[in-house]
Amino acid sequence: MKAEINEYIVADSEICHGKPVFKGTRITVFVILEMLKEGASTDDILRAYPSLTKVHIKAALEFAANLAKQNRIPT
Repeated sequence: MKAEINEYIVADSEICHGKPVFKGTRITVFVILEMLKEGASTDDILRAYPSLTKVHIKAALEFAANLAKQNRIPT
């Protein structure tokens, strides 16, 4: 099963166990988000993953923001 999350991100049960990846790659979105969390710059990420662009990084941040908006933390 394949779900298009946005123009740049897809989740496919046949790729990386269904984790969201950038279209046409096996680069998981969470890897990029983890790099950002650890302080990597956009340039660091683009050097590590030359197939990505700044637009991909922005798409990952938008994806994370949308998840945060949708989920409620039980209190």
